[in-house]
Amino acid sequence: MPADPVHILAIANQKGGVGKTTTAINLATALAQQRQRVLLVDLDPQGNASTGLGIDRGQRGAGTYAMLLDGQRPADLARPTAIASLDIISADPNLAGAEVELVSMDRREFRLREALQTATGYTHIIIDCPPSLSLLTLNGLVAATAVIVPLQCEFFALEGISQLVQTIDRVKRSLNPRLVLQGIVLTMFDKRNNLSDLVAADARSFFGDRVYDTMIPRNIRISEAPSHGKPVLTYDKNSAGALAYTKLATELLTREQAARA
Repeated sequence: MPADPVHILAIANQKGGVGKTTTAINLATALAQQRQRVLLVDLDPQGNASTGLGIDRGQRGAGTYAMLLDGQRPADLARPTAIASLDIISADPNLAGAEVELVSMDRREFRLREALQTATGYTHIIIDCPPSLSLLTLNGLVAATAVIVPLQCEFFALEGISQLVQTIDRVKRSLNPRLVLQGIVLTMFDKRNNLSDLVAADARSFFGDRVYDTMIPRNIRISEAPSHGKPVLTYDKNSAGALAYTKLATELLTREQAARA
């Protein structure tokens, strides 16, 4: 019997401040805690996913830049985290210059995809994309089997999502026919705020069942955890934010199982 395919999930939204990196860190952690073997790829030059898992900038060494530009293998760059079954390829300092250097390279859109083809032993690879529709983000979308879009429950939230969906459709048609929009995660949901309910209702009316049932609440523990170099699931496992990301991982696995049936 052939092995199950690796799920390569790009966490993407061209708008910053929507909980993209927070979702990448905590979804990866929650999946690892549910007996999945996970690799987190920090493709954002800001490197916040690396920081959020306790890896200081001075300790990172070679990472995603070396993989994209120098052709180094994921197996040589991945490093364990404090979370069992969760590895990371950090964003090294040179990644900020990758955008310019990639422009002149052959098959520039496929660099990440070709590199990750040699990453074995994982059930899930999660790519934290930059908050822009850049060449790095394009590499993430071409490498991915699915996209997860964090959408904050605030005014103007839906503006720009249509542009991202159009980009996903173009990538699917021209570069990566296997790519699907796996789901939209509503983040920063505040049940005390009517606006959150309105944004959630608008998202569900527009995207239907592609919006996850699980919503990530606005939660102080989620905000505090990165400053301690921890996911919220280990910083305060009983917090509302930790419980929500655990539920999101369960829903994701259920959707993947249903898609295979």
